[in-house]
Amino acid sequence: MLDSLKKQDRVLYELVEKEINRQKHGLCMIPSENHASVAVLEAMGTPLSNKYSEGYPDKRYYTGNQFIDQIEKLAIERAKKLFNAEHANVQPNAGSTANQAIYFAVLNIGDKAMGMDLSHGGHLTHGSPVNFSGKLYNMIHYGVEKDTETIDYEKLAELAHNEKPKMIISGATAYPREIDFDKFTKIANEIDAVHMADVSHIVGLILAGVHKDCKSANIIMTTTHKTLRGPRSAIILCKEQYAKQIDKAVFPGLQGGPMEHVIAAKAVCFEEAMRPDFKPYQRQIKKNAAVLAKVLMDNGIRVISNGTDNHLILMDATSVAITGKVGSEALAEAEIYTNRNTIPFETRSPFDPSGIRMGTPSLTTRGMKEPEMERVGEWIVTILKDPNNSDLKIGIKEKVRRLTAEFPIYKEF
Repeated sequence: MLDSLKKQDRVLYELVEKEINRQKHGLCMIPSENHASVAVLEAMGTPLSNKYSEGYPDKRYYTGNQFIDQIEKLAIERAKKLFNAEHANVQPNAGSTANQAIYFAVLNIGDKAMGMDLSHGGHLTHGSPVNFSGKLYNMIHYGVEKDTETIDYEKLAELAHNEKPKMIISGATAYPREIDFDKFTKIANEIDAVHMADVSHIVGLILAGVHKDCKSANIIMTTTHKTLRGPRSAIILCKEQYAKQIDKAVFPGLQGGPMEHVIAAKAVCFEEAMRPDFKPYQRQIKKNAAVLAKVLMDNGIRVISNGTDNHLILMDATSVAITGKVGSEALAEAEIYTNRNTIPFETRSPFDPSGIRMGTPSLTTRGMKEPEMERVGEWIVTILKDPNNSDLKIGIKEKVRRLTAEFPIYKEF
């Protein structure tokens, strides 16, 4: 698939090959990553990338979009069908800009909104002071309880009633427990606020019925990679009453011409998510994460909230006397890829935090199940308890390579 690149630009070709091999031979366990299908990758690599299509289907500012319109309409209809949504905008290029569009659609600069604290599992765009969301809006944060490390919905409701934000954001990026979106909707309705659900991480689990549904939210944003296993991009779903506001916020509010080759790839992943094998895949993601969490806890590693209900695990590396940075980098030397992460009530710097975040979507895509999770978990424990042992990491790297050879991806490359 890379023959032309190899002939024309050998330097770039070799770098691409190295990255493909890194993915093929290593264990990609960062929860926000997954392995998209070859069909998704092919769609992104088409000459659709050449076409400028500013505007929306049948309302373009450039000519020559008769087939592009059909492709984008297909993506929209599939998204609406998949999510049972009244309206879908498939043009956002990323989750962060999709969230920004939602803010622009329903808030004025300086309005009050409420989101989950970044250090408790929220996302940068949920009001972090270093992000546009924290700079442009009056953000109120909720978090988890210290004893349970989970959301207390009664306290959340009390905070919302006291602060009366115009919008409440549900969803997280490092929260391992199930989120009750209906409770968020109830609270939002009580104070006449908009409930925006950011389900980027857990969207596949929701679609498969192994996580509480988010359909009661007024507006839903999801990325299309992670558990949905599509291209790195995003979409916005909403009730019809918000459709015009959302569309205007995306274009012309934030973007010009959309990336139609990526929209085509979204259409592919929506179709894949409606296939019979999608739900069993999502169920296995959740089973795998539960097994992995148990292995870690059984070996003395503290897992935030004592387990997981979804695809990710957040561990406290200080429970084995190291930091998240030391642990994640030691694992990477054995080609086990995770990310350092803050934990609730963090006492260390975000650049060298206490936690390590890992997930199972990519391993499950490769076909791995509970027995493989037990093996991987034991390797992780062994490294984290002796992170400076070079010979140990070399030995586990060899085991990782043998395991990934048993569960290959991308035979086409």
